[in-house]
Amino acid sequence: MDTIRQGAAAELWQSLVREACTRCGQALDEAQESYLVFVLLRHQRDGHLLVRTQALEWLEAQLRVGSARSDALRDVGDRCLLIAGLFPALAQRRRVSVEYFIDLGRGAYQGVADSGRSAYADLFAQLASTYHQLVHTLRAVRGEPVVSLGLHRHGMLH
Repeated sequence: MDTIRQGAAAELWQSLVREACTRCGQALDEAQESYLVFVLLRHQRDGHLLVRTQALEWLEAQLRVGSARSDALRDVGDRCLLIAGLFPALAQRRRVSVEYFIDLGRGAYQGVADSGRSAYADLFAQLASTYHQLVHTLRAVRGEPVVSLGLHRHGMLH
């Protein structure tokens, strides 16, 4: 039964992500879309998502080695992605900008890429370089109008 529920949830998230891409006029490649759906599935029941201090978790990840370090950095990147995309008001409550979470998350993904194995490193390098696009997609999942996303720097979406 859990497998059926997980499959239905994956289909729902995938549908929401695809609709969001259509609304904001962008396309994610298969790897980006799959990873974003994976993140949404993995954290959909994370009751501690909004109470964690991501900078401290990033620092703790730096103290680890090998795959434990990569996994911890991935988790920080994932959570920052969800906060920046789905819960941007949290940044205001913590008196930081959404860019703070974007920069921290993108840096965490880049850390995974820098210490990872080939295919894994390539995926996280791509995710780091398109982090703004992933946040943009999650904002569209929230139903925010594309023009109010505030993710443009110098007239270009990063």
